[in-house]
Amino acid sequence: MIAEIIVNSNARALNRIFDYIVPKEMEKDIFVGARIYAPFGKGSKLEDGFVIGLKEKSEFANKEIAKIIHDMSIPEEKMNLAKLMSRKYFCNISDCIKLMLPPGTAGKQEADWTKEKTGNFVCLAKEPEEIEEAINVGDIKTDKHKKVLEFLIQNDGMYLPDLESIMEISSSVCKTLEKRGYIEIVQKQIERNPFLNKNVEKDEPKQLNAEQKKAYNSIARAIEDKENMRALIYGITGSGKTEVYLQLIAKALELGKSAIMLVPEISLTPQMVDRFLARFGDKIAVLHSKLSAGERYDEWKRIEEGKAPIVIGARSAIFAPVKNLGIIIIDEEHDMSYKSDMSPRYHAKELAKYITEKSSCPLVLGSATPDISTYKQGLDNDIALFTLSKRANNASLPKVEIVDLRQELAVR
Repeated sequence: MIAEIIVNSNARALNRIFDYIVPKEMEKDIFVGARIYAPFGKGSKLEDGFVIGLKEKSEFANKEIAKIIHDMSIPEEKMNLAKLMSRKYFCNISDCIKLMLPPGTAGKQEADWTKEKTGNFVCLAKEPEEIEEAINVGDIKTDKHKKVLEFLIQNDGMYLPDLESIMEISSSVCKTLEKRGYIEIVQKQIERNPFLNKNVEKDEPKQLNAEQKKAYNSIARAIEDKENMRALIYGITGSGKTEVYLQLIAKALELGKSAIMLVPEISLTPQMVDRFLARFGDKIAVLHSKLSAGERYDEWKRIEEGKAPIVIGARSAIFAPVKNLGIIIIDEEHDMSYKSDMSPRYHAKELAKYITEKSSCPLVLGSATPDISTYKQGLDNDIALFTLSKRANNASLPKVEIVDLRQELAVR
């Protein structure tokens, strides 16, 4: 078996396919999208790369793949997206592939990749009743040992540094209890969720007005029917576009699907995130540049594992590893920040169109001042156009007055 490999390199000259022999013992594990190590160039230095195709024969292959990097693969549909981007935007395939890897893992050296954070946790090694009996009969004599065990009966699985801080003890206390078989210290993953301990009051769906209902009903039907509908929600500021988005996402979740919500980086305010947290709780994951590399990595993994079916983020969130996509929503669709001005250059709106076509689901664009080409498509019925002309809850519009400053200055 022969694997077609793209080397992880920015060099334009290396933006081409190299054929490698797949060793017999690796044939059952190799697939399109796998990340591998292979000898490249003179000597035996290993370079990492990506499998973009498989075939039976090649007259050029003379070296073997050295290693498959498990848990660092990308799905085949993402590989196809990378190929499309390379052709459309004239950039290296490897640069496009890196956008689809977990954050912090695009570099060449595995030792430098962002990984799961782990820590020592203290767990009871015996049943609570057995420990209480040992305390009562005097097998556990020191007050510190008693207090720690009594605390752990109520708080089993405590992070060791937190336990030592709360109980004001040294590490030797836990080590002694571990030696005596009362507790065990185990390594567990520490989730770097930036919203893990954030308390936001639960929010309930609002009553939609007639214009909102028209947009919601039509797009919700497309989610149910797996229809690749494209729609523009053209609504004035305060018209309730976000409430329509929230209820459409809830519809996707109800059908067991996931959702991607793109907003400009500047719009990813705590207030915006809080609104989604209030409605969906820990079902959301947020991807943006203000999170640490570790937080972005853990959010990505939560999405990949299906723990967070709703993704909110700036343009790069379009590459999130969602499964069973039900809808993509792009708010403030006119915003120029959806275009990447760094290599690889791409337009998130164009990629969203491709992804929703492949996933057979709706693409919803929203704006109070839509892009003129998008609005023209709506007027020409190339995409569905929904106009929200009134403020939600019948709120009145602000009074607007046009002032001629030339006259104002002339009076002075």
